[in-house]
Amino acid sequence: MFDILMYLFENFIHSETEIRVDQDELTDELVRAGFHQDEIYKALSWLEKLAALQETDIKPYLVKGPTSFVTRIYTQDEEMRLDIECRGFLMFLEHINVLDSTTREMVIDRVMEIDSKEFCLEDMKWVVLMVLFNVPGKENAYAQMEDLLFEEPEGPLH
Repeated sequence: MFDILMYLFENFIHSETEIRVDQDELTDELVRAGFHQDEIYKALSWLEKLAALQETDIKPYLVKGPTSFVTRIYTQDEEMRLDIECRGFLMFLEHINVLDSTTREMVIDRVMEIDSKEFCLEDMKWVVLMVLFNVPGKENAYAQMEDLLFEEPEGPLH
């Protein structure tokens, strides 16, 4: 399923291709690309739920008010999915203002819905990018995250 999300993001969304594609046409194209029908439906459902997260009536985890001193406590399931490296990266993104509490929760929500046994920091970075792309007003955060994802380290890493 995550491979399909990556394929869609890289070929349609990230490339700024016109994305007004009929769902049946998109499904047919994904089948031709070698993806399985059931995984395609899961990925499309994941994207629909991402879009729906912007509707205020379905964000029960969001609280209005000051959040500068809030510490996120992860559930056992979240800790199993997001290792210490992923959780630390989320905290880092909050500290540099790429994510706020709302977008952090959107990322966690979408990560928890990914139907995959394997999940790593690199995968989470892509989920963050997809979430930020879909949230109006987060263009600067998206650009900053894109730089973090694609920048090549210079010089020795020590």
